[in-house]
Amino acid sequence: MYEILQPEGWAKPIGYSNGIAARGRLVFIGGQVGWNGQQQWETDDFAGQVRQTLENIVAILAEAGAGPQHITTMTWYFTSKAEYLANLKGLGQAYRDVIGKHFPAMAAVEVTALVEDRAKVEIQAMAVVPD
Repeated sequence: MYEILQPEGWAKPIGYSNGIAARGRLVFIGGQVGWNGQQQWETDDFAGQVRQTLENIVAILAEAGAGPQHITTMTWYFTSKAEYLANLKGLGQAYRDVIGKHFPAMAAVEVTALVEDRAKVEIQAMAVVPD
């Protein structure tokens, strides 16, 4: 389905892949935030918003006949690096619960603000569904 790209001699990344090669139907997921399907906020907790954001991504993937294992890349935008780092344990648990042990190529970026004022995180993703 896909191949993890890990240059020889490089340290193995933890929680993500440096690169992935894949072939199939592309699925692009616009930036998702931690509100539910009715655009209602259920929590202001960082890890809780991450969990809901990941659940939103999985729901969109399902519409394409895909699952978390098809994600090839994710870009995480969060409003506080300090809050991100302070919540790594809860964030990791939410990730494993929703995505599993699949680690696509990722980038994480601290931003000044997100369009939705209550959002603490926004995640954009791309998946490749095998032909």
